Amino acid sequence: MALAAGVLTVADPATAQPSPSAGRSDGHGRRPDDGHHQDGDPQGHGRQDRHGDRRRAVPVKGPVLSAGDAGDSRAPNGNALRSAVGSTVQDKSLGTLSYAVADAATGELLLGAQENTPATPASTTKLATAVAALALLPADRRIATTVVQGAAGEITLVGGGDPTLTVLPVDQVRVGGAPVDADSAPASLADLARRTAAALKAAGTTGVKLSYDASLYTGPLLHKEHDGTNIAAVAPLMVDEARSDPHSQEEAPQRVSDPAGQAVEAFANLLKAEGITVQNKAGQATAPAGAAELARVESPEIGRLVERMLTTSDNQLAEAVARQVALAARQPASFEGAASAVTAELGKLGLPLTGVVLTDGSGLAKANQLPPTVLVKLLAEAASPRHPELRPVITGLPIAGFTGTLAGRYGAKSGAGEAAGIVRAKTGSLAGVNTLAGTLVDADGRVLVFALMTRTGADPFVARAAMDRIVAKIAACGC
Repeated sequence: MALAAGVLTVADPATAQPSPSAGRSDGHGRRPDDGHHQDGDPQGHGRQDRHGDRRRAVPVKGPVLSAGDAGDSRAPNGNALRSAVGSTVQDKSLGTLSYAVADAATGELLLGAQENTPATPASTTKLATAVAALALLPADRRIATTVVQGAAGEITLVGGGDPTLTVLPVDQVRVGGAPVDADSAPASLADLARRTAAALKAAGTTGVKLSYDASLYTGPLLHKEHDGTNIAAVAPLMVDEARSDPHSQEEAPQRVSDPAGQAVEAFANLLKAEGITVQNKAGQATAPAGAAELARVESPEIGRLVERMLTTSDNQLAEAVARQVALAARQPASFEGAASAVTAELGKLGLPLTGVVLTDGSGLAKANQLPPTVLVKLLAEAASPRHPELRPVITGLPIAGFTGTLAGRYGAKSGAGEAAGIVRAKTGSLAGVNTLAGTLVDADGRVLVFALMTRTGADPFVARAAMDRIVAKIAACGC
């Protein structure tokens, strides 16, 4: 099985250390789903190289998951794997634990407990959103934001559902604290203004009336768990995910109450800077059918959006991606329509839907239900050579100890440090709920997929550390 996983390189692997993180509690105004702050390592940060071990948990040049096929290595024996995991699954901080471990090459279940019992997935819901989007949408699909001609002297800014549209110069854009490259750079509102101004001036127009069209989505704009930080109103027109401060790198930043209004105001100011007089305060309108397009900008391709969504556990982007699935499936672009479209697409892929309940695309909803077996099947499909279109699910998973929401976990004092750089997984956290689902390479070089789901009243940092120790035992197994 060939896994085209991402590449992790550093200037000096011998001295590389995971980024530190600070804790936050689950509460209003805080990040309840996951992220560096909640997914930090409570036992200590950093990672030590263990010379003489079979593998060193250091970043290397090359694929994080090694290439191979089912014949290249031996699948673990389930009983031996159970013995290797031992008492780690009985840690009291885990509360009610359900889990599944499977061979990625064959899909065979190797180890499990209550693996078919539905549980709250939290942000591992994003795996379902990602798989459905990549399965249904063309690989070159981008989300467009356009400006169209209205009546004489009137133009309309039309939102296509791209929450990553930015007012920032590309050299100031950061995703998860890192700069973007040409493939991941978001569309620029300033570019759209420049192109619009050029088209208007070419037609001899230097003054316009401006309106905006945010009619693409239907249903409620506010998530049932809306708090104005973890997620903004879900509107098809916004800039910088409706952050009050576009430069903010907070994982749960303050968001504006009217994302479309913020976007059109910024656009009006950018038009003025290009020498176009905006003669009114822009109001909402529906663009005429078949209106001539003056200018457009487009998001990165859907695969890059999925990677960003998974690595940083981006709720706003997840809801936007889910709505793209709904639109492609000719469903209403709403919470309900998106959840229905995602579920239907999973069924078309042959995934078991017994016990599956989806009500959003991000996992903020506690009403979502997924059994651990469904999560491992999602990951196995994404890793399968039968579905190369799903590969951004694998490359988008955070890397233990190094990237995204796992950057502050699997530290040297965590009891799971040997798995740093070896595990890739999507995190999920809500009040009383902690989940982890991903891939790893065991000591025999076999790629396994796993899902751990807990409901517990224990300190979330303690519970997550206990989950990480289970995964580290699995990774260390040459069973």
